[in-house]
Amino acid sequence: MSSLPSVLSQRIEAVAGADPELRPATKPQFGHFQSNIALRLAKQEGAKPRDVAQRIVDALDLDDLCEVVEIAGPGFINFRLRTDVLAAAINEQLADPRAGIVQTRDPKTVVIDYSSPNVAKQMHVGHLRSTIIGDCFNRVLSAQGHTVIAQNHIGDWGRQFGMLIEQVIDEGLDLSTLDLPGAEELYRRANEHLNQDEAFAERSRERVVKLQSGDPDTRAAWQRLIKISLAGFNRTYERMNVLLTDSDVAGESTYNEMLGAVADDLAKRGIAVRDSGALVVFAPGFDAPAIIRNSAGGYGYDATDVAAIRYRVDDLGAQRIIYVTDARQSNHFKLVFAVAKLAGYLPDDVEAQHVGFGMVLGPGGTPIKTRDGGTVTLESLLDAAEEHAAPQIALAAIKYADLSNSLQKDYVFDAERMTQTTGDTGPYLQYAHSRCAGILREAAARGLAWDQVGVLTEPAEQELALWLTRFGENVQVVSDDLTPHKLCTYLFELATKFSSFYEKCPVLKSDGDVRASRLALVAATKQVLARGLDLLGIVAPERM
Repeated sequence: MSSLPSVLSQRIEAVAGADPELRPATKPQFGHFQSNIALRLAKQEGAKPRDVAQRIVDALDLDDLCEVVEIAGPGFINFRLRTDVLAAAINEQLADPRAGIVQTRDPKTVVIDYSSPNVAKQMHVGHLRSTIIGDCFNRVLSAQGHTVIAQNHIGDWGRQFGMLIEQVIDEGLDLSTLDLPGAEELYRRANEHLNQDEAFAERSRERVVKLQSGDPDTRAAWQRLIKISLAGFNRTYERMNVLLTDSDVAGESTYNEMLGAVADDLAKRGIAVRDSGALVVFAPGFDAPAIIRNSAGGYGYDATDVAAIRYRVDDLGAQRIIYVTDARQSNHFKLVFAVAKLAGYLPDDVEAQHVGFGMVLGPGGTPIKTRDGGTVTLESLLDAAEEHAAPQIALAAIKYADLSNSLQKDYVFDAERMTQTTGDTGPYLQYAHSRCAGILREAAARGLAWDQVGVLTEPAEQELALWLTRFGENVQVVSDDLTPHKLCTYLFELATKFSSFYEKCPVLKSDGDVRASRLALVAATKQVLARGLDLLGIVAPERM
């Protein structure tokens, strides 16, 4: 279902030949929408704005949409929608379990790369935003009918596994006794050992070779460390109400067997060249080359990410690839995309996007650290929020604080402020939903019936109804532009408009058809709030 403003805008543009740039009317007496298109066209034509406005109005046929179309002031055109049309749009939305989310006419296979923690380490503050943002994109694009393939590119390969496994052997440690925090402590002990003992460092390097060559015992220990880590990650994902599962894991090791083929292909076609013993690609516009294979014969992040693009396009059928990582990785991904395009691994009809996000800061506006200057775990942030609110409310506070600002900006993690049920917060939206639920529960307990919106005589009713019809277009904006803060803004405005409606338009105290219509409007508000919160990964509680 297209929103009424979209339909109206298309009709006007067809007559005027330009985008009417509809804006909500500043006052109820001016109708629902205003356009300054006549003023803009008059300037181009050298005509009088009111004459141009009259010409447009005379050519418009909006009887099926509007009850009033009038010219005001120097040449503005005001539009007041028919209330029966507005009511019909809400009723259509009420009957749709998707609550007005427009299904795409061009479904794509979308790969989203997000979260990406490291094996044998707990997720930390740096994984918070990637996980929350990526999960939101997953939910929004899936809701529109796209095929979303989540890819959790965990750090499950590299030299660190040599020292980890050697430390296990030195300690005679039974890996089956470890959980993820225990594995992280093992990592710290192994790293200290590596820095203090050259013989241990040498054995660790030899163990890496065994891992790479497929030694059964080494591979078994490596796989056990991965299993321990995934169990820890999954507990955090469940606590965070995100969609990631083991089936979404495609770590660095996934691409090991592909790296040689990628390097050989790039070298054979002259895309990659030798430079100081390394195989590199000089992409136009970049100061430094992408290192495909270093002088020692090893492969790094550049090669892995190029191979990943090739795999995601050729094997997964990706038509759009979205990477959600720290903004500081922006240049890396620009370079990787450029190399993949040069190689033909990233065709022109496949869109690759890096969504870089800012840092999570402490109340003083500085990066969050533990008291001893260490990295703060993600679990500890969740714990901090739960000191101020119940788990579902605390999680709503964290997610909304993350998603409601422009992603590129840093934001301050202030658990006390974030968990407030007033103001622009996640708990405020949850409270609005629970308030709707409470009204409907009380109506049901009284045996009051409601079916459809039928009477919309009050401006506050009309304003709320009109805003409800715009849900789908706001979801579309998030899908197109990857800007979840715009959906947050929409939902906050919806909650605010509902509050105004409830104050000005008695619901349970009204009678007959008016009461039934207003109850249906409450039900529609509850439906859209629940759907919108779900797209943000936030639970919509029935009670608070």
